[in-house]
Amino acid sequence: MKKIILADDHSFIRLGLIQILKDEYPSVDITEVSDGESLVQEVIKNDFDLVISDLDMPGRSGLEALEQIKISKPNLPVIILSIYTEDLYAVRILKAGASGYLNKNAAPYELITAVQRVLLGKKYITPEIAEKLLSSTSTDKKPHELLSNREFEIFKLLAYGKTITQISESLSLALTTISTHRSRILEKLVLTTNSELTRYAIAHQIISDIEL
Repeated sequence: MKKIILADDHSFIRLGLIQILKDEYPSVDITEVSDGESLVQEVIKNDFDLVISDLDMPGRSGLEALEQIKISKPNLPVIILSIYTEDLYAVRILKAGASGYLNKNAAPYELITAVQRVLLGKKYITPEIAEKLLSSTSTDKKPHELLSNREFEIFKLLAYGKTITQISESLSLALTTISTHRSRILEKLVLTTNSELTRYAIAHQIISDIEL
């Protein structure tokens, strides 16, 4: 019997994913969690065959959880689900150790296809992701693609208008740490203010002005 842990902060999404999985694997044992910290703790304490995690969750993000999981259990396969297109996160996610990256708008059978491949020890990579991985070795990267994973997360939060204090509380990091990251982000993107960060993020489709 397969044991899967599913992490998403929206209960109705977890319910839908569980139904899709149980239709294909009737005897599957699924553990549910609603945030990245709980995901990491469950993975450390228990044995699973597969992790399926949302990217954006309260506190520790799916990317941060992935990095921690790969430290404690490097051979445990992880599929990351996200509302973001492959262009934005796929390369970061796969380089961090994930076995697959899937947009939440994908058809249910795509999730099953991804699960089947990953449980066989393979990677789930769409043609779009494969192309992005090939181009990621190019020297003409966009400035935001040069940010570290932590810097990218903080950049996105700053672009959404979050204050340094709010980001510090959300990520459980010191104010000075967030300020240092902000300075490095601005330097790498050749920007000077948070409003410029927001405009940059909208221009590069990292966030939508509808979300602001």
